[in-house]
This record gives sequence, C-alpha cells and structure tokens, in this order.
Amino acid sequence: MRIGVLALQGAFIEHAAVIRRLGEEASEIRLPGELDKIDGLIIPGGESTTITNLIRSFNLLQPLKERIRGGMPVLGTCAGMICLAKRVSNSDTSHMETLALMDVEVKRNAFGRQVDSFEIDLPVPVLGEEPFHAVFIRAPLIKSTGPGVDILAKLPDGTIVASRQKNMLVTSFHPELTEDPRLHKYFLSIVASSGK
Repeated sequence: MRIGVLALQGAFIEHAAVIRRLGEEASEIRLPGELDKIDGLIIPGGESTTITNLIRSFNLLQPLKERIRGGMPVLGTCAGMICLAKRVSNSDTSHMETLALMDVEVKRNAFGRQVDSFEIDLPVPVLGEEPFHAVFIRAPLIKSTGPGVDILAKLPDGTIVASRQKNMLVTSFHPELTEDPRLHKYFLSIVASSGK
C-alpha cells in the first residue's frame, strides 16, 4: 500500500515515519497529480487556516474532494479533522473553505492555547482494550455528528475526540506523536479493506 501524507504544513514528517515503521510506503503529497498514485491519505495536524489556504493555492481542493468522495480512505488528525468537517465553529472561520466532506461540526482551538495542551490515556474501543495515550495540542473537538458518523472516542466529560464516517477517520489528538502505532494500523486496515 502507498499512503500519501499531505505535506503542505504541519506534522507530515512524523506521520510518514509511522507509516514506514509499519512497513508501508509513504509519499509526501503537494500536487494534484500525486493523488493518483496513492491508496489512502493522511491530513496532518498543523494550522488549519494555513492548510486550507494552501490546499486552494496548490489546486488540490477539487481533486481531494473527488478522490475522497470516490472512496479513498483519509485520516485527518487535529487540523486535518477541521479540513474534513462540513461545519466549523469558533473564531475566524467564517471564510474558511474546508473540504466539507464529513458530517461533523468541529470547534477550533476548543481547549485553548498551546499552554492548555494536555495528554490523557483514552479508551478507544476499536483499537483494543488498552487505552491510547492521546496528545492534544491546541486541539479541536467534535461538537456534533450527523447520521452515519460513528463516535470512536470521548473524553471523560463526554467530549467527542475521534469519529469515523465510511472512509473518513478523524481525531482531535496527534497519534503520530506517541510510540503507539495502533491508530495508524487501524487506518491501514481501512485502506486495505477499501480494495483500492
């Protein structure tokens, strides 16, 4: 399998390293033509406004929408989750053009600034019994989900921080910043079963 990592801004190097550690090929994606050569895509954390602006600048908006609508699996972490969301609330997002593919409403910077970042051992049943050590950095949260969206993880207060809708998987946290590869393995299983 060849997994693309959107390499416009953010933690793309770390995601690619996890994919390679799991024995699969990882390609940095910056141009529309490169999307044809991959089986799945990771949209990393970073600065969501910058990433969405660069997606437009690099003429990736329509090609990304077409590939993901066509069934290509995609993992969006932190800012990547914002990029996939149909609805975004909080701050300067009225002009933000996301891919608007996943039926979730996301609140940006929901936990505050960088100093309010935190880590927690989080139950994520699809990954097995052992909790996943989740790293939250200026993280968004999922305010609401539409029909067809499966909630995969919540904080103890009930805040939704991971979900899946068909071929789209999103997390508020940064799985690439831990030594635990289970979330990436789960994404690779989605890619493998998509038969692409």
